[in-house]
Amino acid sequence: MRTMIHKIAILFLAIVCTQLALASGETHPLLSDAADEQLQTELEDMVRKQGLWRYVQRGELSILLAIVTDPEHPRLAELNGHQMMYAASLPKIAILLGAAVAIEEGRLILDDKLHDELVNMIRYSCNPCATRVLELVGRENLIELLQSPEYDFYDPNGEGGLWVGKDYASGTAYHRDPLKNLSHGATAFQVARFYYRLNSGTLVSPEYTELMLEALSKPGIQHKFVKGLQGLKGLLFFRKSGTWKDYHSDSALIRHGDQTYIIVGLAHNRNGGKWLTQLAGPLNDLVVAGPTPKKVVLN
Repeated sequence: MRTMIHKIAILFLAIVCTQLALASGETHPLLSDAADEQLQTELEDMVRKQGLWRYVQRGELSILLAIVTDPEHPRLAELNGHQMMYAASLPKIAILLGAAVAIEEGRLILDDKLHDELVNMIRYSCNPCATRVLELVGRENLIELLQSPEYDFYDPNGEGGLWVGKDYASGTAYHRDPLKNLSHGATAFQVARFYYRLNSGTLVSPEYTELMLEALSKPGIQHKFVKGLQGLKGLLFFRKSGTWKDYHSDSALIRHGDQTYIIVGLAHNRNGGKWLTQLAGPLNDLVVAGPTPKKVVLN
């Protein structure tokens, strides 16, 4: 019964995404234009209260919150959101996109085996699965896709973004990113753009939006953002995290009641995983609480 309910929830969200895209003529506000001064102040205050501000200043922590409940008026706040970091398994979302595009274009056949590989690659961060799917998509094909005008998830002349330049296996990188020399990299902003476009139905077709949402649903690893929000009821969670040594990352598209939001965290510190767990609840609180009423000064 629970599985059926979850499938219905994913299908409902996919339908909503499609309707939003159709209603807007396949256009939506750019996330880069969504910076919200009040939300930015609230995010900064919250991070200070959590005792993590010095790590933001050192460049060891990137945090982003995008509230997308109203698709016509997204609200964005970020700290080091355009700073590229090693992101471990988080960039597997790029492989998921590459597979969805290849299937949609007829270059790959979605059979039961590939479906299971995609789900296990994301939910359980299966490294062999990721490497096999990456080989099917084409290593350099994926890099070209990420840099294409259609997606623009990596800008070699700007701040970088999502990058996959190494198999998720032992061995050397086949193509490190040209800006930071990373094998698996990301910026919080470009990860958020991935979820933003997925949520708005402008990433792939409705059928493959549903496929991607299914893979991102029901997280199989209960740490970081998932652990920090596990006490809350009624959450619909679409998520991918990453961990390697002292690099920690997490990202999620979340529906909580009538609110929809995106959170992304990247950290380079041995305590980074604990930070992301610690921040998840306060980030959710910023969304649920809504904008702080402005004080009215009476003369």
